[in-house]
Amino acid sequence: MNPSYTLAEAKKKIARYCAYQERCHKEVNDKLKEMGMIPAAIDEIISELITNNFLNELRFAEAFARGKFRIKKWGKSRIIAELKQRNISEYCIKKALKEIPSDEYLNTFHELAYKKGLSLRDSSLEIQKRKLMQYLFYRGWESHLIYDKIKALPFSETGA
Repeated sequence: MNPSYTLAEAKKKIARYCAYQERCHKEVNDKLKEMGMIPAAIDEIISELITNNFLNELRFAEAFARGKFRIKKWGKSRIIAELKQRNISEYCIKKALKEIPSDEYLNTFHELAYKKGLSLRDSSLEIQKRKLMQYLFYRGWESHLIYDKIKALPFSETGA
């Protein structure tokens, strides 16, 4: 059984939760439900968090996009999909993607594709291409970038 929280205790606990790292409204809402809070209390707490700047969807989206790109090397497609899953607005998503410099984005893509390409040398040319495409698609890179890269990479026919 979950412990029950008073409104004041819940506010304090969730403020710490938001201060620890950027959170989106959905994460906070889910956490409050998990804590057993009723919908009216959830609305009041979320409203107060926004007012006190503990919760800011744009700030969350920008931090999320920067982090997933720089640390996990995700492409824009994956970042967009993940933000949409968290009910982030189109406006915030567009602003968040502007946090990723286009030259750094392309350099990261080329470096990632090159490194993965090198690791696939032990299979046939078609298998190398398919594995590289799957890897890059999974990471959320755009299809036009992937197809251009597949055409340009010097895959070895012999697998050596």
